[in-house]
Amino acid sequence: MAEIVLNVEVRESAGTGNARATRRSGLVPGVLYGGDKDPVSITMRANEFRKALYTGKLLGHLVTLQYGSEKQSVIAKDVQMHPVTDEPMHFDLYRVDAKQEIRIGVPVHFRNHEESPGLKRGGSLTVALHELLVTVAADKIPEELVVDLTGLDIGDTIRVSDVAIPAVAKVVLDPDTVIASIAGMQAEEVEEPVEGAEAAAEGEDAAEGGEAAADASEGGEA
Repeated sequence: MAEIVLNVEVRESAGTGNARATRRSGLVPGVLYGGDKDPVSITMRANEFRKALYTGKLLGHLVTLQYGSEKQSVIAKDVQMHPVTDEPMHFDLYRVDAKQEIRIGVPVHFRNHEESPGLKRGGSLTVALHELLVTVAADKIPEELVVDLTGLDIGDTIRVSDVAIPAVAKVVLDPDTVIASIAGMQAEEVEEPVEGAEAAAEGEDAAEGGEAAADASEGGEA
């Protein structure tokens, strides 16, 4: 895949008002932070930022920030989206060295659903963790961690130790931590025994009689 380059400009002012004005002018405001330098307010053209974002290779990946002739390795840590239009409203970039070891979440994807006997029999995949936190060199971040569902039946549990982790990365979680499981279908509702139903009906009749008596009593007091 081609390298993602984010062409940015420095934003002289910060604050909510400035951010709104920036968005109205067709730019997305952001902040560059990390390392031994102060945070810097930046902007990027909205159409270029959307293009980079929708590759699916921006968040959590090492990319290149370019400001004029200067280049810097960064990781996109967060992108805030508008709740209605789903347009990017703000982004955070983190300065890193390409060889620097960092801690970052890597998405977990599940494969071969059709090869799981439990799912074939109507079970459901219950996911507890959608990503795993790993330590890894910034230029070696895995794009995904894959869990193979082949052969898994209802009641089976998938733990961290069951996931194939690339040698370049180390998971920052206990190996016994549950990632997902195959749950069974909900049990069908059991009909109440006849005796129980009759007892319940008798109880309802008694309760109705008591309410009628209470009504009559109230009428007499009036």
